[in-house]
Amino acid sequence: MASASLSVSPLRYSNKTYSKNRPIQSSLSGVPSIPVPTTTKSVSLPIRKIPGDYGLPIVGPYKDRLDYFYFQGRDVYFKSRAEKYNSTVFRANMPPGPPIASNPNVIVLLDAKSFPVLFDLSKVEKKDLFTGTYTPSLDLTGGYRVLSYLDPSEPNHAKLKNLIFFLLKSSRDRLIPEFHNIFLGLFEKLESEFSSNGKVAYNDLNDQACFNFLGKAFYGTNPADTKLGEDGPSIIQKWLLLQLSPILSLGLPWAVEDPLLHTSRLPSIIVRSDYQKLYNFFYESSGPILDEGEKLGVKRDESCHNILFSTCFNTFGGMKIFFPNLLKWVGRGGALLQRKLAEEIRSAIKSNGGKVSMSAIENMPLMKSCVYETLRIEPPVPLQYGKAKQDFVLESHDAAFEVKKGEMLFGFQPFATKDSRIFGNGEEFVPDRFVGEGEELLKYVVWSNGPETENPTVGNKQCPGKDFVVLVSRLLLVEFFLRYDSFAIEVGTSALGSAITLTSLKRATF
Repeated sequence: MASASLSVSPLRYSNKTYSKNRPIQSSLSGVPSIPVPTTTKSVSLPIRKIPGDYGLPIVGPYKDRLDYFYFQGRDVYFKSRAEKYNSTVFRANMPPGPPIASNPNVIVLLDAKSFPVLFDLSKVEKKDLFTGTYTPSLDLTGGYRVLSYLDPSEPNHAKLKNLIFFLLKSSRDRLIPEFHNIFLGLFEKLESEFSSNGKVAYNDLNDQACFNFLGKAFYGTNPADTKLGEDGPSIIQKWLLLQLSPILSLGLPWAVEDPLLHTSRLPSIIVRSDYQKLYNFFYESSGPILDEGEKLGVKRDESCHNILFSTCFNTFGGMKIFFPNLLKWVGRGGALLQRKLAEEIRSAIKSNGGKVSMSAIENMPLMKSCVYETLRIEPPVPLQYGKAKQDFVLESHDAAFEVKKGEMLFGFQPFATKDSRIFGNGEEFVPDRFVGEGEELLKYVVWSNGPETENPTVGNKQCPGKDFVVLVSRLLLVEFFLRYDSFAIEVGTSALGSAITLTSLKRATF
């Protein structure tokens, strides 16, 4: 199908009626909406003192933590402060605070202009900031500081990032066929459960399929055929909980959950034996990868803990969160969007001789845009940090702020990537936002710890699997709409992302 047939005007999905002429609102992020400038002429911004404060020691961080998790909720926590200070840059405390994190003080960044400073390694360092103002116990990673916690200035960073690049390169020929094989099995299970119950929960089946796919694609081994069996996803979930519990809410009453999760670390012994099972699977399945690690100067044991972390935390964790989110937004798009996706995908595959390939996928502009738009509106890693290496001046759209060496910068990405100065109707899921000239906006899609238009290198902190994540997300939509004409969903919540229940599933009619 020619891209010209993908009419952009009807594809707007929100609770509001779309009009190109209506004022842009910020109903979800709540960042104060300011009319888009009519000129790009450079202007000198006034220096403004960073508004906000941290409150009394212990008391201030505790109050902010309760507001963040329970009394306001995350989005309102940021929205209310942005409105109070009339600024998208301000001071606040980020959970968990004492006693887990001794210093919760951060400078919050909520707009698309200030946010990219978190990628500027001449101004910020990223050492031990992957999870924010605290670091999980090294007992959960074999005693090693793995790649995600290293700053590029550290000698091991380049070695370990090159190891992950090698892992990705060595698996490239297996990705498309293994994805098809594994997700064919997922679809068959979906249909079986759907025929029995009239609806089917997607997430658990997705988790198992994703983990089996990663085992086959990266290591040539299906975890389900090893001693690990089908326990991988449940073990990873427990392991993730121990690392992320200080910044998660499980939906329990606050008087129970806050002291349980946010005032002390859950003991690593809870998952020690299970983690060993995971480690054994990776060690036994990744000989060539560990050999490459030795060539790079990394011990086999350290290489194994790193590829385990990269596969289970970064990659599986990302797919666990993002795949349901992708189906959520496309599902909410309804019959019109789904029909256009099915037509585009099937036309491109037919023109490619019926074969799913990288070149065929590149000829699916609407499908690609849907993936980017989901990464924009609901990035899988919403919280990003950096510590100032030096004094410097930080700019938002409307003011400049003096940042001092050693201060912690925190960016809440879902607000920055809905910035009304950059994205018209930023609160709405616009499926074809990145079609045609819209591709110019991809530089503001920064889910990977860097702009979508840039590439990960050993000298930056951009996700080494950036292109892999985009590819497998595209494959999910391709395989889905080759098999189904349409679907409908119910959306719930989970500790990590959305919980999807399929309530309608219509097989493809050709």
